[in-house]
Amino acid sequence: MSILDSLSVALSALRTNLLRSVLTTLGIIIGVGSVIVMVAVGSGATSEIDRQIASLGSNMLVVYPGASRVAGRSAGAGTRLPLAERDLQAIREKVPRVMAISGYLQGNAPVVFGNMNWTTQIGGVHDQYLTVRDWPLAEGREMTSQEVSTGARVAVLGSTVAEKLFGAGDPIGMDFRITNVPFKVIGVLTAKGQSSFGRDQDDIIFVPITAARGRIVGRSQVVNDQVGQIYVKLEPGASLEEAQEEMETVLRQRRRIRPGTEDDFNVRNLAEFLKARTAALSTMGWLLGATSAISLVVGGIGIMNIMLVSVTERTREIGLRMAVGGRRRDILTQFLVEAVSLSLLGGVIGIVIGVGGAAIVAISAEWPILINAEAVMVAMAAAAMTGIVFGFFPARRAALLNPIDALRSE
Repeated sequence: MSILDSLSVALSALRTNLLRSVLTTLGIIIGVGSVIVMVAVGSGATSEIDRQIASLGSNMLVVYPGASRVAGRSAGAGTRLPLAERDLQAIREKVPRVMAISGYLQGNAPVVFGNMNWTTQIGGVHDQYLTVRDWPLAEGREMTSQEVSTGARVAVLGSTVAEKLFGAGDPIGMDFRITNVPFKVIGVLTAKGQSSFGRDQDDIIFVPITAARGRIVGRSQVVNDQVGQIYVKLEPGASLEEAQEEMETVLRQRRRIRPGTEDDFNVRNLAEFLKARTAALSTMGWLLGATSAISLVVGGIGIMNIMLVSVTERTREIGLRMAVGGRRRDILTQFLVEAVSLSLLGGVIGIVIGVGGAAIVAISAEWPILINAEAVMVAMAAAAMTGIVFGFFPARRAALLNPIDALRSE
């Protein structure tokens, strides 16, 4: 008896008791659907985290002032002694394998071009900032070190600002105003999209940090040449942990912090911060995976039970097949194929429900999902393996029946 003949007999038996067959596969349906949702959400989360890390820049560390304390209470990050150009220069000269470095002095201001106006974030930066952030230009050029040192009134626009101010026109070379100070557009950046905090990264204008200090953000009363935060990009292959230790040592010496005293600055690896945010998603994935495994086991037990019932109901049929020349392995194959077919039926329904469930998650939670062929194949393989494992015992029991006893049964 061939596999195709066994499959034909199995499908005929399943059609005879269609409702019972569908109900039996509920565990498989839930298990396979859970697998699809888990993989889709997990893969989507991974791709989103990778995108966010790439948008921040690779091999990057960020230094920012620490929090001061008033009456034992923290006044918030950035309230300690501001970072200065001399701090940036010390990192550039003394920390090994620094590829690019830039300050980032943040402010907000209204910008005007003709009858168009927009309020956006202004970033005062050095000439290497775009290299640190791995942020290429869509058109135009970057600012030069000479423009930074002289405080030239030039600007590089994010794609959102360029669209709001200039629409479909070419902004390169155009003059516009930031808080009534004229600036010339020298470049437009490629779009980066939202950050991990939901902020539009393209809604920004970059100007030389000296121009930002003198004309937009203002100077600190404590540190005349403040740089806000310091972004540091390391060479490929450099250890971020070692660089962070070196940076902390340099800044402690530079800012005269005594041993045992709390630092008045912080050095952070933003990529590690974003990876830590996936812990909750990872936990959810494991819980969903455990649910899938339990559902598959329950579904497998259901299949085993229904196959044992089927063997009991068809004992005379089994005896008759053996009496006309059917071999034990033919009986084993027939019932095993029937169990696998039942599992695969549940697997197909589970895949359809899983894809639909993943789509609902994506729409309701506004979270990206990624469904690939490998996940579908794994789900189907899990369903088939469940049918084989839990269908083997009933199939073997049917194959070991005595033909004479089987023919006598009622």
